[in-house]
Amino acid sequence: MKILIVEDNEKLVRSLKKGLEQEGYVVDCLLDGETGQCRIETHHEDYDLVILDIMLPQKDGLEVCRDIRKQNITVPVLILTAKDATEDKIIGLDSGADDYLVKPFSFEELLARIRALLRRPVNALVPKLKVRDLTLNPGTRKVHRAGKEIRLTLKEFGLLEYFMRNAGRVLDREQIFSHAWDFNSNAFSNVVDVHVKNLRKKVDHGQREKLFETIRGVGYQFRK
Repeated sequence: MKILIVEDNEKLVRSLKKGLEQEGYVVDCLLDGETGQCRIETHHEDYDLVILDIMLPQKDGLEVCRDIRKQNITVPVLILTAKDATEDKIIGLDSGADDYLVKPFSFEELLARIRALLRRPVNALVPKLKVRDLTLNPGTRKVHRAGKEIRLTLKEFGLLEYFMRNAGRVLDREQIFSHAWDFNSNAFSNVVDVHVKNLRKKVDHGQREKLFETIRGVGYQFRK
């Protein structure tokens, strides 16, 4: 899962990014409302969730939320704010936010809210993925092929989940990079090919049936 945080408190941003990445999320961070809205408008398909502060420089979070909803951008939005009055929460939800979290908050509560938003029908995820004899459980982060466990890094697990959810589709390198790496990573390096090579070795090595296929000049396909 990839998350965009739009928050001007740099200390909080660093803390959230570090914690969420340790939980296996890919995280991008921006510090003002105008830049945040621009990123959402142009790259909303890359994100599974936006965490949006209300009090932001240049453009406040409520205005950002209203504007993206007018454009029929449906990415889930979790509003952060220091205001805890009921009318403030109502204003936030009426602006198009999906949930509302008051500062200060515990990181565990934030994780629970994120999981709840990602379970909603529009973004409902299959509890366990299965392609041929390969199974992946997002909850336990365990992968098995033909009954044997495959040990993966967090990045490899995220990549494999993305491939399995898109089994049968040809994915180009840009699509893979946009989903699995943050915006500040170097898109011109061979990082995608290196990680896919390592993942492929773990999943396909010693197997008669190969699940990964290289599409020359384009990217990769995970067979159905």
